[in-house]
Amino acid sequence: MPSSRGTRLASVALALGALSTACGLGGSTDGDAGAQQTSGSGSALKGTVTFETLQLKPTFTEYIEGVIASYEKKHPDVDVKWVDIPFAGAQEKMTANAVAGTLPDVVNLNPQFAQALEAKGLFVDMDTAAKDIKADYVPGAWDAFTVPGKKGSFGIPWYLTSEVTMYNKDLFEKAGLDPAKPPATFDELLTAGAGLSTAGKGKSYGLHPALENRFITDLAKQGVPLLDESGEKWTFNTPEAAAYLGKLVDAYEKGVFPKDSITQDHSKSTEAYQAGRIGVLPSGPNFLTIIKENAPKIAEQTGVGPQITGASGATNMSVMGLLVPKSSKNQAAAVSFASYMANAENQLAFSKIVTVLPSVSAALKDPYFTAAGDGSVEAQARKISAAQIAKGRNLVPVQYDERVTKAVIGKVQLALQGKLSPQKALDEAVEAANAITG
Repeated sequence: MPSSRGTRLASVALALGALSTACGLGGSTDGDAGAQQTSGSGSALKGTVTFETLQLKPTFTEYIEGVIASYEKKHPDVDVKWVDIPFAGAQEKMTANAVAGTLPDVVNLNPQFAQALEAKGLFVDMDTAAKDIKADYVPGAWDAFTVPGKKGSFGIPWYLTSEVTMYNKDLFEKAGLDPAKPPATFDELLTAGAGLSTAGKGKSYGLHPALENRFITDLAKQGVPLLDESGEKWTFNTPEAAAYLGKLVDAYEKGVFPKDSITQDHSKSTEAYQAGRIGVLPSGPNFLTIIKENAPKIAEQTGVGPQITGASGATNMSVMGLLVPKSSKNQAAAVSFASYMANAENQLAFSKIVTVLPSVSAALKDPYFTAAGDGSVEAQARKISAAQIAKGRNLVPVQYDERVTKAVIGKVQLALQGKLSPQKALDEAVEAANAITG
């Protein structure tokens, strides 16, 4: 099954919508890598390309079909067939197709989803096949499709999200906190959370831990090495990690988190924020739209700030990409179409339809991401998240799958409940994780 991070990223398509007019990007190139490598002529590309996406119909039918029509006009001998499948069961379906050698020519996956198939060498190396466009992309996004111990990168980044810090300005004022200054570091976050919880007197709290989604990412942001240099052994049971978990234990004991929150996921933290029960919500900017729809009064009180970071300033991003299986009988056309779908012009147009970010550096320089816009909180979040992408990375290793997550978070929960010391909990978590990934 896909990780919850990947599921949320794909589900942006369902949570948001409303098509807008596609806009060009002045000075952009076609980003047509396959065509560039076939004698420099688009006419060399022929045949059918099957393009499979995850849960993008019907919200984005007009946009996707428009890009396909534009590509086919440039390459009249290529016929693109678009297939959209539900997220539920997609991994099992793709695994079965991989075994049978019947994967589509272009598939839409996130790094965690793709890693098991990438590790078996089933996808085309884009470092080679699309080398002419590699420099166009945010480095951290391109590198998200690398596999430890294997040379190359196996996907073209399509769209990204980068978390911002949403906070309830009304609750900040009631707690005596500056509503114009959201927390920026983990220590500031826990300090603000303590003040918010004290002022809330049991009716509202500072934070929701959303451990399943945030704990391992937060360690990575603070410079904790999650894996050794070989990429084969988990190593996040460092003294620094134990010290951070100790701070979470202390916060939980002092009521900074709701008592029932340590077993709840990100969806529950969003619900709690919408209900005015927590003061700070680190999350993707797309959730601003959801909050506005479900809790307009809370939306009016919501401010945004940069992603919470550690001393290094590292920021996390979530990535969706386009991959071409080696089993494709039309690899050149498949690479060409994937690079065209993910070029600067098309990504910018997609970003104006749904709250995601383009992975092409040129598109991120468009005024849509750099200007103040209409001054709305959504425009502020868009500007903040786009600025973060340049130094952003997919900080969570692809090996951190659902099985590892469950084992690690189970130990963290025991530490929060006082049943294990922070160091013991992390030692056991690392042992369990290594037993799973082997």
